[in-house]
Parts: sequence; C-alpha cells; structure tokens
Amino acid sequence: MAETPDPSRQHLETRAIRAGRSDDDPALAPTLVPSTTFVTPTVEEGRRRATRIGETRFYSRYGNPTVKAFEDAVADLEGAESARAFSSGMGAVSAVVLGLCSAGDHIVAQRQLYAGTQLLLQAACPRFGIDVTFVDGTQPGAFAEAVRPGKTVLVVAETPANPQLDLVDLAELGAIAGPMTVVDSTFATPLAQRPLEHGVDLVVHSATKALGGHNDASLGVVAGSDELLQWLWGFAVLQGANASPFDAMNGLRGLRTLGVRIERQSATALRVAEALEAHPAVAQVRYPGLPSHPQHELARRQMDVFGGLIAFDLAGGLAAGCRFVESTVVAQLATSLGGPETLVTHPASTTHVSLTPDELEAAGIRPGTIRLSVGLEHADDVIADILAALDGLDAPSA
Repeated sequence: MAETPDPSRQHLETRAIRAGRSDDDPALAPTLVPSTTFVTPTVEEGRRRATRIGETRFYSRYGNPTVKAFEDAVADLEGAESARAFSSGMGAVSAVVLGLCSAGDHIVAQRQLYAGTQLLLQAACPRFGIDVTFVDGTQPGAFAEAVRPGKTVLVVAETPANPQLDLVDLAELGAIAGPMTVVDSTFATPLAQRPLEHGVDLVVHSATKALGGHNDASLGVVAGSDELLQWLWGFAVLQGANASPFDAMNGLRGLRTLGVRIERQSATALRVAEALEAHPAVAQVRYPGLPSHPQHELARRQMDVFGGLIAFDLAGGLAAGCRFVESTVVAQLATSLGGPETLVTHPASTTHVSLTPDELEAAGIRPGTIRLSVGLEHADDVIADILAALDGLDAPSA
C-alpha cells in the first residue's frame, strides 16, 4: 500500500493551495465566518474562551475562524509554528515593535525601510522611551556592531527593502545573539525567501501586497514561534488592529495563486529590467535578478525567485520622474504593489513623502526614482508601454 505523502515535504506552490483548510470540510473555497461574536453555552465556557490564547469563537478581536485559516496558511508557508493576522502591514509592524519593546529598551534597524516603519521607529518610539539606532543594512556586520548587550531587544530588517531593493544577509541577521530579530519580507513572499530558516525570530508581511495579490484585501501578518506569537497575541487583543474575516478570505484566495503569480511576475520583471538598463533615459536600475545589482550574489544565495519589483532612477530627475509616471498607459500610477496590474510609483512624492531630503538621500531615494510593480499583463505590452513613456521624456511637453 502506498504511503500517504507528507504535506510538509510538498513544494511551497502546492502547500499554498492546500494550506489553511482545517475548517473548510469539503468546501474548496475558503469558508467565510463574518460573525464578530459567538454564543457561549455556559458562564464557565465563556470564561475559558475569554482567557484562552488564540480563541476563535469568542469575540473577533481575539480571533476568528476565517482569520485563523489565513494565519495557519501563512505559518505553513513560512515554516513557522504560529502566525497572527492584522488589519494592515503597519498593524503587524507596530504590534511587533510596541508589543515586544518597553521604555528603556533599544532597537537596531536599517536605514533602508518603508517610510511608515521608519517613522514609527524614529518618531513614535522615542515618545515611549524606546531608543533606536539606524544602520546601513547592506554593510556586513552593521546590525551586530550596533547591538548593545543587555539593552537591545529587537533588530529590525526589511529585505528586499522598499523601494530601492537593497538586501540584508539573512544568515548574518539570524546569527545575532541576544535580541530578537524580525524581517519584513513583503517584497519577497515565502516563495522567494523564508527568513525563519536562517535563524530569524519573526517574519512580517504586508499581506495587502503580493500575498493577497488582488488589491482587494488590507492585511498584515506576523509569523514565528508559538512562544513569541502568544506574547504578541496578548498585545494584539489590546491593540485592536485585528484582521477582517472578509479580508482574510480574500487573502486565502490570493495565496492559492501566489506560485503562478510570482513566477510570471518575476519572469516579466527580468525582461523589463533588462530593457530599462539599455535605455539612455535611465541612469540606474535596481533588480536583484540583474548581475548589475550590487548584491546580486547574495540574492542568488537567499532568494528562490527575484520577484516583480524594480526600482530605477531617471537621468532627468524630478521632472522626468513625474512625467514618466503620468505617461504610462498599461502601467498605472498607484502606490501599492504585488497585484495583477502593473503599477508605477514615484516614492519621493508618495510612499516616502514624509521623509526629509536628507532621509530620502540616506535611503537612496532620489527625485527621479521610480518603483515599478510588475503585474500579470503580457510582458511585451508592459515593455512597450514603459519604453514609449521613456522615449517621450525627450519630446516637448504638450
């Protein structure tokens, strides 16, 4: 008699389709449980549900069956024991920072970060008495050198980083002894890299992006050990940034197609990056799959695919950047990423607009920097659209 295949040994693309189905019974589609509260048969049962970590049938701020299915699916893909979903990526990030750190604690973080995370660390944390040191995450040893023994509680990294796709060495990060380590892996997804396998303690995603994959769900998620997630669960119940069951259902649907989407987006992104690199209006292209990326060898070591995100700098600076993003047709001007539509963003005026000129410079964001999220359109159409917009930069304005 044939042995039953071990699901944990299946490929991630297969697990993405099968994960998070424990409460679905025979249903192929995710089961939506929209209820915010649940009947308890006795006072004693109510007490048990109110005090049990991870309870999904008490009150939606504590947990929900549909949300739990999404959490289980992400934990499966990341190789984690547990996960907790939030209403946004920043809900997840703030839960990690404020749930683990207290007044007098110290955090080490890289300079190359999503602006929301950076502002949380440099503006909100000091108000709570939490000290933060920023380092260049691309420099070997920078994180470890900034750790203050007995003082540093958390090391925060984002790789690939938003928007310039700088990379952090996950093995080096995971080897840091003492503080807890967390990686924002939104740009990569679990199909490209799994930080926990490198010894990192927690992995965070803005699941609004590639995990959800359809621009119709606002979600964040943290995955890691049972011990850390139980601690974070207690803070999350008080924080109240719980995920909606509707968004969790859409997140589960998105995970079912994650494998084919990432494969298609990565293949198209490489072609687009090569076309950009050959155009005279482009001063620099940043894509981990290009040999010209300064950390290409690191990308090859720790990423299975290189993803659908590209950053590039236009030689014409701010005027060229604004004109370019307003000229594309297939690629649409919007600030999200990871969905089926190709999107262009001008980070200095949108995602990172709250940073000062010096902070933008430190993050490698210039007036002509463009972030491109490659979608699922035909690669030839995306390339033709981008090249037409680039060619139009030399033409006089109407």
